Amino acid sequence: MKKIKLTVRQLRQKASGITSPFVFNSLEQLLKACFIGASILFVGLWLVIGLLQQWNLVNIALTSAAVLLLVSLCFSYIYKRTMVAFKRASLHLDAVRNNDFCQYAKPAFNTGRVIEFHNGLENLSSHLQLLKSRYDQHIFLVYQLIEQLDSPILVFDQQPKLTYANSAFNELFPQPWQIFRNSSPGLLGLEFSDNKWRFKDKQRDGKWQIRHSEFIEQGKNHQLMVFVNIESALRQNQLCAWQQLIRVLGHEIHNSLTPVSALAQGLSAKAASEREKQALTVITERCQHLQDFVSRYASITKPFHLNCQMISTTNLAKNIQALLKDINIEVEFNAQRIWADPAFIEQVLLNIVKNADEASEPSSKVKVIFSETKRSSLIQVIDSGHGFANLDNLFVPLYSTKQNGQGIGLSFCRNIIEHHKGTIELVNNTSSVGVTVSISLPILNTENS
Repeated sequence: MKKIKLTVRQLRQKASGITSPFVFNSLEQLLKACFIGASILFVGLWLVIGLLQQWNLVNIALTSAAVLLLVSLCFSYIYKRTMVAFKRASLHLDAVRNNDFCQYAKPAFNTGRVIEFHNGLENLSSHLQLLKSRYDQHIFLVYQLIEQLDSPILVFDQQPKLTYANSAFNELFPQPWQIFRNSSPGLLGLEFSDNKWRFKDKQRDGKWQIRHSEFIEQGKNHQLMVFVNIESALRQNQLCAWQQLIRVLGHEIHNSLTPVSALAQGLSAKAASEREKQALTVITERCQHLQDFVSRYASITKPFHLNCQMISTTNLAKNIQALLKDINIEVEFNAQRIWADPAFIEQVLLNIVKNADEASEPSSKVKVIFSETKRSSLIQVIDSGHGFANLDNLFVPLYSTKQNGQGIGLSFCRNIIEHHKGTIELVNNTSSVGVTVSISLPILNTENS
């Protein structure tokens, strides 16, 4: 069955029983039709008047031409003023379309429907300007919030090209993000696969999880990428597991060693021979040694509170040198102060410098360098030892490369540094022998303190 489509006007005309053969698709067509109709009407009336007045054909033709010219001039004026009114309104709309809400078109008429229409456009512009101002304030607050976050956050436009990144960008790349402005994700080592962004480098991809979302700014789509360091989260879970294990083992060992130690001491007092007394004394000492060993490991599981303050690097270095007089320590000062807990950061440096000295050749120096970047303070401890064959397990509790090591020092140090919201890293020196321990601590923001 053939479907018949009817316009609203045709439906109304059919409902009222009126049909019109004239359909105008534009205002221009309507005005031209009115001009033709008016011209025919006026010229026809003038011809009738001329015939009734018995004018000759020349007079009738000339006067008819004059009437037609007059009608044309009137139509031209009306057409021009009408088009000017719409053109000025369209200029106003173009300004609104281009987010320019302060440009207003001068109306072609001072009263009537046209001025009402222009007033409506001005009210619309003012309303959109208010909405845009609020939106810009929200965007500004969002960017301020992004700047304060510790996780690296990157913003790409619809190209996509990098348009913004927060200060944590230097955790991904050592240079300021402005150097990479307008760079594509590919140039930053990123790729989009399986509906998510990731690093092409497997090592980076294993460390960072990328979460992305889209938002609209100034009418254009943008992508927001948040880089989450999953390595620290995994390390925290690992630390919690070790803490739980140490608590369980410590409890069982204490419960077992206490009666053994008491029994050995009691038997030692009643022993008849010197050999038996020595054997029982050894048992007692080993029990005490194991209890001390467990107590030291239990210190890793205990929470502690930091009392951070500005510390003079000169005073800190003097304290370390005074406590480790037998170690030849060379200190280089490229930063005057650091923000840390004095007692804990001193304990960390004592452990690391001792380790560096034990790994180095006799009479060699241990070098300590204090420096800083825009966002962090850096402490480097460099030794001249043989380096590490396996760097992956150095921070694992109970793991040690020393013959009599207990595997506590580095785990304890990393726990303290991470409580400072910092990082600690050990790398083998490539240009020379030895190992460099790098401690990065955040710089106090004096504006927010």
